[in-house]
This record gives sequence, structure tokens and C-alpha cells, in this order.
Amino acid sequence: MSLTFNIQQTHGTARRATMQLPHGVVETPIFMPVGTAGTVKAVPQSVLEDVHTQILLGNTYHLYLRPGHERIRRLGGLHRFMSWPHPILTDSGGFQVYSLNKLRKVTEDGVRFRSHLDGSEHVFSPEHSMDVQIALGADICMVFDECTEWPATRERARESLELTMRWARRSRDYFREHAQQVPWFAEYGGYTQSLFGIVQGGMYEDLRRESAERLVELDLPGYAIGGLSVGEPRENTRAIIEATLPLLPADKPRYVMGVGYPEEIVEYAAMGVDMMDCVLPTRAARHGLLFTREGRMNIKNQRFAEDRNPPDPECCCMVCRRYTRAYLRHLAMAQEPLGGALNSIHNLHFYLDTMQSVREAIARGTLSELVARVRDRVR
Repeated sequence: MSLTFNIQQTHGTARRATMQLPHGVVETPIFMPVGTAGTVKAVPQSVLEDVHTQILLGNTYHLYLRPGHERIRRLGGLHRFMSWPHPILTDSGGFQVYSLNKLRKVTEDGVRFRSHLDGSEHVFSPEHSMDVQIALGADICMVFDECTEWPATRERARESLELTMRWARRSRDYFREHAQQVPWFAEYGGYTQSLFGIVQGGMYEDLRRESAERLVELDLPGYAIGGLSVGEPRENTRAIIEATLPLLPADKPRYVMGVGYPEEIVEYAAMGVDMMDCVLPTRAARHGLLFTREGRMNIKNQRFAEDRNPPDPECCCMVCRRYTRAYLRHLAMAQEPLGGALNSIHNLHFYLDTMQSVREAIARGTLSELVARVRDRVR
């Protein structure tokens, strides 16, 4: 049995739902922190639980290179390896291979690339990506796709779409044949790993439509919109999401990959997106950028040097309950690792608390007011 997805309430195009996975129930709309190499940088798993993380994203490419998927399989899968008993989604490695640029070569069979760690040569095919994700034991796996760069000509976007569609079918066929080989999933009431498709097509709405329609024919448990946040203007991102969402099955999870700022994830949830992920909360935190109910805050700013207020007076996270802006600024200026860790914890709490507010607003029918308030923070 694959995942079950039950819509509880709707408000306009937004939906509040529950998604049953082998390692637990996820309430949507949800934001997924990114745990690239089996860790959300500088944040212990116990703290992730404290900020109410429901599901993490793991990175197939990085875990394949180090410590290796077969080693993780021998150690009981990624959940046991990283002591995370809750749901995990793994990406396919396609975006990371795309980002290698000059270190890769794309063919029909897959992508030949050199490791960013030691220069060793590797090949990722749809079948190999499935093997790695099956070994990791993620609750949700992603088909292997080619992420279309921006800008891309129509001819290039069409070529990439066709390759992604062929790879999606190969991913699905291999996954269906081999996913049952994960022995420890028998412990989870019959629930098995699930495979999501990825819509591509560049910034061309008609190509996105074609990609979505052809993916739906593969009858997968969920669908993602990929190839975004690759340098395109944000208005293009929004337009592609808005055009693509209605083409995806209303009774299955809809996931937008690699987005975004708080005001964006709230808006996308209002449009009907169920799942989102992004490295932004932790990456920004390591550079001293905090997200608060007063707007974005660069904690390195001189004006916080003697500020005794918490980072966000309306926030109840462990950082805001204990530390001052002055102290966090000191940590940032002294380049103390604790500063990045505390900033990350706050930002993750802010993102996850924002999504909880979205779910509550959908239930109360007040989502439009919440969207307006969040937008006002960045004006």
C-alpha cells in the first residue's frame, strides 16, 4: 500500500490534508527542511522535533557519494542511520547533477559526472537513482529528471522535457519492480515507499501542460513541479506554478520543489500547493539573515549591537525565549558556529510555524487575510 492522502478542508484553491506515510502522518500544506547529507546543517534531530518538523528532505546525490547508499542500507536505512523516526523524502539527484555544469555529460542512458569531492567518475541513470533511493528507504522517492536551466530556448526546453518523460517512465517501471526489496518496511502496517513524478518544461506554459498531462498518465501517487528557482524572475516562478497546478490530480499531493521565501510559500499554499522545500531558512541563517514577524532582519547590522530584545518578540522558539539580538549579532561578528545554529533553529521554527498558521487559516476560512499580513512584512 502506497501513501494515503485525505483532504480535510478547502478554502478557495487551498487545501488542508493529511498524508499517511510509512513513518507517520504529515499534515499539509507542509514545508520540508532540507537535510542534505543526512543532517539539517547544525540542527540536532531532537531540536527538529521541538520545532515540529514533520518530514525531512534527504539528498540522493550527496548520500550516494558519502557515506554511500549500500552502507546506509546495511545500517538499516536512512531513518535509522540518522536517528530520525519520522517521514523522509529523497530527491532524485537530478538537480545536483544539473548544478555540476561542466563536470557532467547527459546522454539517453543517464548522466556521467565527476564527484565534487574527489573528481571520481560516476553515472546516474533512472534505474540507478531508484536503486539508491530504495536503499536509503525514503518514504517518498522522486523520479530521475533533467532540470532545465534558465534561460533555455524553446527547442532546448522541449528536448529536456522529452528526456525527462522517458526517464520518468523508466524510473516508474524500475521502482515498481524493485521497491518491495526494502525489508524493514514490513514493520509499517503494509505502507511502502512511494514515487512522485516531476513536471518540467522550462518557462513555457504549454510545455509544462504537456509534461503534466503525460506524467499523470503514469498514475503515480504524487506529482512535483521542478525546474524552478534556477535563476528565473520570481514572477515567472509564480506563473508556472499557477498554470501547472490545475493540471495535477486534485486527490493527490502536489509538491513544488526548491521554494521559497515565507511570503512565497504562504502564497503557493493558497494556490493549492501541498508540499514545499528549500535550503533558504538554514542557508540564510548562516549568513545572519533572520525571518521575523517584523520582516527580514540582518542580525549583523550595527543597530543590534546593544539590542536586548529577542530576535522576534512574537516568537516562542527556544532562541527567542533565551537570547537577545545583541548576543546573536556578537556570535555572527565573531564567526562563532553557535550563531549559525541558533539562527537556523529560529528560521526553521518560523517557517514551520508559518505553515501551521496556514493550515489553521484554511480551516477557519481566513487564509486571504494571512496572505496579506505576510506580504506586508516585506514591503
